[in-house]
Amino acid sequence: MKHEFAFSKINFILLTIGMVIVVIGMVLMSGPSSTATEFNPDIFSARRIKVAPLVCLFGYLFMIVAILYHKKD
Repeated sequence: MKHEFAFSKINFILLTIGMVIVVIGMVLMSGPSSTATEFNPDIFSARRIKVAPLVCLFGYLFMIVAILYHKKD
């Protein structure tokens, strides 16, 4: 008796790609922070406020597509 899984190999590959994209977005958001004695203006850079959240959003959307993907027979 052959068991069929809900996800195929391509679904897992696409999910892995989506997770890697989200991790890249989180790494782009990271960096030094401001302290009580010193202000760091880098916390307001375009990379940390605009680019990184968009990369994470794209990764999450890609993961949703990977879950819903079904290979046509």
